[in-house]
Amino acid sequence: MKTVLITGFEPFGGEPINPSWEVVSRLDNAIIAGCRVVARQLPCVFGESLTVLSAAIDALSPSLVLAVGQAGGRADITVERVAINVDDARIPDNRGKQPVDEPIEAQGPAAWFSTLPIKAMVAAMREAGVPASVSQTAGTFVCNHVMYGLLHKLNARPEVKGGFIHIPYLPEQAAAHPGAPSMAAATVRQALEIAITTALQVENDIAVTGGATH
Repeated sequence: MKTVLITGFEPFGGEPINPSWEVVSRLDNAIIAGCRVVARQLPCVFGESLTVLSAAIDALSPSLVLAVGQAGGRADITVERVAINVDDARIPDNRGKQPVDEPIEAQGPAAWFSTLPIKAMVAAMREAGVPASVSQTAGTFVCNHVMYGLLHKLNARPEVKGGFIHIPYLPEQAAAHPGAPSMAAATVRQALEIAITTALQVENDIAVTGGATH
């Protein structure tokens, strides 16, 4: 049976939980589209997060790698298009590291694009009634760091699809951030199951608009 590796992060930035791990952990050992899902938690730490991710990929030899992270303030499921080769941390990571304008890979390209069918994934989520969109930026914190490092590693494994999805706060987090949008864990889980199924079944992405004006 083929394997899907899905990752979430530990809490960061003073939050008591991280919605990515809260939901991703519930998918561990699930069977989706005939594949076994394995969930792993990543530290919210520059460098260390990629060490843990790389070891999991080497150990599991997955057919698909989907990294998931928290994007507090976003209202929908956002499938990331691109990761850029820079760490520029607005806040320290969980080890106190705060790199500024540092490359993730000194000899790497300026950016890596997701190898997932991102627009087909968004379309499938919307069809199921889940708010979703394509995102043009994964930021410059540990989420972007992980997405870039993932795609850099998978460049040598073109048979393995990979990418990143950001999710909103859970309602219990948003309660501490008046006015912030949130999404129920059950809805996020549904979205991730749809994302995995679509990524496994769709080889060529659909040609529909997913751009942004700013």
